Amino acid sequence: MQHYPSITGRKIRIAIVGCGRISKNHFGSIEKHSTELELAAVCDIDPVTLAEHAEKYQVPAYRDLQEMLQKEQLDMVALCTPSGVHPDQAVLVAKHGVHVITEKPMATRWSDGVRMVKACDEGGVRLFVVKQNRLNTTLQLLKRAVTEKRFGKIHMVHLNVFWTRPQAYYDQGNGWRGTWEFDGGAFMNQASHYVDLLDWLIGPVEKVQAMMSTTRDIEVEDTGVLNVRWRNGALGSMSVTMLTYPQNLEGSITILGEKGTVRVGGVAVNDIQIWQFEEPKDYDAEIQAANYQTTSVYGFGHPLYYKNVVDVMRGLAEPETDGREGLKSLELLIAAYLSSRDGRTVSLPLEY
Repeated sequence: MQHYPSITGRKIRIAIVGCGRISKNHFGSIEKHSTELELAAVCDIDPVTLAEHAEKYQVPAYRDLQEMLQKEQLDMVALCTPSGVHPDQAVLVAKHGVHVITEKPMATRWSDGVRMVKACDEGGVRLFVVKQNRLNTTLQLLKRAVTEKRFGKIHMVHLNVFWTRPQAYYDQGNGWRGTWEFDGGAFMNQASHYVDLLDWLIGPVEKVQAMMSTTRDIEVEDTGVLNVRWRNGALGSMSVTMLTYPQNLEGSITILGEKGTVRVGGVAVNDIQIWQFEEPKDYDAEIQAANYQTTSVYGFGHPLYYKNVVDVMRGLAEPETDGREGLKSLELLIAAYLSSRDGRTVSLPLEY
C-alpha cells in the first residue's frame, strides 16, 4: 500500500492548468477553501486568457507546464485542459513529484488512463479524478438507498441525457472540441458523469451494446443509445443526445427494483420526482430538501469535491474518486465506443 506524506501546518499550494470553461469551478472551489488552499500559479497556452487570470488572481502565469513545474514550489496541479492532453500532462506533473487533480474524462483512451495511474504510482503522488456529481444531495440520498439495499433486487435502470450543444459550441474550442483525439463525444464528454453512475450506483457491468450517430459537423457522436447488463443481473439502458431543441431538457436516472422505484430528473439529476419504497426510512422526509434549482449542468459539487481533496492531503480521509475509480467509467466509455464501432456486444473487463 502506497504511503503519501500528509501536508500539515501550512496551506496546500495548487496551480490550475487550462483557464477555460470548467476552470471557474476550480477557481471558485479554491477561493471557498482559502484557509486551506493557496492558488500558486496559472497556466494556459492562450496569452490573452492567461493574462486575464494572472491579473484577476495576482499569481505567476505560465504558457509552458514544464517551466511552471520547474520554477514553482507546488503541492498539486489541477488539469482543466482538453481531455486528450490530460495523460501527458499528468505524467509530467507526477514526474515532478506533484499531486494531480484531473477533470473528467481522465483520458480519451483506455491505455492513456492506465498510463496516468501508473505514472502517479511511480511518482509517489495521488491522482484525483473529478466526479463532483456524486456529491449532489439528490445522488447522495440515492446512493444511500442502494447501499442499504432498499430496492431489493434491482430489475431495470434507465438514464436520459437530453441536452443541447449547438454547432457554435463545438466551433469555439480552437479545434479540439468534437474530436476523437482531444475531446470524445456526447458519452465521453457531456454525459460522462452519467456513465459514472452505471458503476458507482448499480455495480460492476458485465456487457454493453451501443449505437451512435453524428449530426453536427464534428468527428464524434452527438447522439447515442446504450444497453447494459450488470453482473448482479440487472438490465438497463441509456439515451444521450446533444440535439435537444431548443435547450437542455433533462438529465435523469430511473431505478426499478422489487421493493422500490425512484426517478431523479431535472436538467441535471437535481429533482427527485419519484421516491417509493416498501419500507420507509427516516431520511425519506429529506427528499424535498435535497432537490435544488440549478442553472448549471455541472451541479454544485466542485467545492465539496475539493473538501475531500483537502482532507486527503491533510491525512484525514481517503479519496472519494482516485485514478483507479476514474478508470471504471473510462472502461465503460471505451467499451461503448468499441461496441458502436464494431456492431458487437463488448464484455468487461477490457483487460484480464
